[in-house]
Amino acid sequence: MLVLVAPGQGAQKPGLLNPWLDLPGVGDRLAEWSAAIDLDLVHYGTEADADAIRDTAVAQPLLVASSLISTEVLLDGRDPARVLGATAGHSVGELAAAAIAGVLSPGDAMSLVRTRGRAMAEAAAVTETGMSAVLGGDPEQVTAHLEKLGLTAANVNGGGQIVAAGTAAELAALAEDKPEKARVIPLKVAGAFHTRHMAPAVATLESAVQDVTASDPAVRYVSNLDGQAVGSGDEVVRRLVNQISASVRWDLCMETFKELGVTALIEVCPGGTLTGLAKRGLPGVQTLALKSPDDLEAARALIAEHAPTA
Repeated sequence: MLVLVAPGQGAQKPGLLNPWLDLPGVGDRLAEWSAAIDLDLVHYGTEADADAIRDTAVAQPLLVASSLISTEVLLDGRDPARVLGATAGHSVGELAAAAIAGVLSPGDAMSLVRTRGRAMAEAAAVTETGMSAVLGGDPEQVTAHLEKLGLTAANVNGGGQIVAAGTAAELAALAEDKPEKARVIPLKVAGAFHTRHMAPAVATLESAVQDVTASDPAVRYVSNLDGQAVGSGDEVVRRLVNQISASVRWDLCMETFKELGVTALIEVCPGGTLTGLAKRGLPGVQTLALKSPDDLEAARALIAEHAPTA
């Protein structure tokens, strides 16, 4: 069984769209989305530097666009329901996964991610907050240690990785007082995502989804909230809204992939982060990070092997 996953914020890299623009139709698709959301995706995906695309209001639409473009090229007109056993996204990648699963149209996904990115950037500007990766240590002890310091385990990623989020002062305290047998690495993100600090953004997105029509997933959709497969389109959208201030449980998503019998996992552009977690959390599962069109041949071979009815 093949699982397709979409990465979250932090995976973006300067020039990530450059190689895709050489393919037929990609430029037109990006131009259409750029006009609809009033953001020049081509500029940010080709010419902008790392600082420019670190901006949450830019990074989130850019990531969803790159995930959707690379998925469309990879599948090349094939029905995702005949190719994929499941799909999921990490944090903002959930919007791409919702489009891949058929819950949202690509246009609605791009509109919502534009609103989400702006709202989360505004919420992050209220208080100086951030995130740090905690690598190693006992997960339960790490979580308890974070709570003691007033921090939130915002991403529980599996493979010995938990991302702490909170105020600058709380993160400074973590740097001085690390959990036992753990390393702490500050992350270059602009806020404490998936915490109470994002409550204003939840309200903004809740209003934005009122005009969106959601379909039930045509591909099994696995949610960050609890790692469960969600069969209702309305419930997927409700979770997309509330997930802004709730922890990402990627560890539970990978547990569900195991239970479903995953044999291969492809991470769409800009791939790398989730395949790294899968190598540790899903031993024996073949993985592929789709970073550029150079990876398409190998990705399609994986599809042929693990989704023979496609």
